[in-house]
Amino acid sequence: MKIIALIPARYAATRFPAKLMQTLGDKPVIRHTYDATVATGLFDEVIVVTDSDIIFGEITAHGGKAVMSVKQHESGSDRIAEAIADMDVDVVINVQGDEPFIRKEPLEKLVRLFDDPSVRVGSLMRKITEAEELLANSCVKVVVNKFNDALYFSRSVIPFAANPAVHAPYFLHVGVYGFRKQTLLDFTTWEAGRLEQVEKLEQLRYLENGVTIRMAEVEFTSVAIDTPEDLQKAKTILTDR
Repeated sequence: MKIIALIPARYAATRFPAKLMQTLGDKPVIRHTYDATVATGLFDEVIVVTDSDIIFGEITAHGGKAVMSVKQHESGSDRIAEAIADMDVDVVINVQGDEPFIRKEPLEKLVRLFDDPSVRVGSLMRKITEAEELLANSCVKVVVNKFNDALYFSRSVIPFAANPAVHAPYFLHVGVYGFRKQTLLDFTTWEAGRLEQVEKLEQLRYLENGVTIRMAEVEFTSVAIDTPEDLQKAKTILTDR
């Protein structure tokens, strides 16, 4: 299989504009993410897909690969689907541009899911250990069957503990995805269903169209840069390394 990593990189983020070009240590956030993804050695290619001349220039000026989006896109999935339409590739891993501390271990678990030819979409999850994380609607939860296929994703607490005598682990969805090329291209042709619209979670579009999402459990704790406070936290982590 030819497996590539694409990093969608939108410049005008709503909550923290230009967050990917904020300096973290000696380089911008997006280059940390790009360099960390390349360093895993898992991919035939790593490419940043962006709507920004600034981000494109930053990556290519330092020897990296980047392509410009042609159309305006609502989501990262649409952005990378446009980029891969004419590429000779089997599996695409979508690495979020604001994940400067992404590591090999979780990405390798995601890649290995596609050794099973029946897997069309894969993603990651980790156990929730903090009540604050469990209750926050910004933290997406997932429940799976015995094969680790996702049954549902929600911003609500799932499963609901109607029987407190039975323990069931709670899992946080770690938003890193892998797709077979054709499945991602199909995704962009489907309309958003009711569950996706009510939860505002685009991964539900796959489940609503009968496409299974295979989950891999990891211990990776994401440090996404969504706010100026996240950037300060990331700077502290970088300093402590």
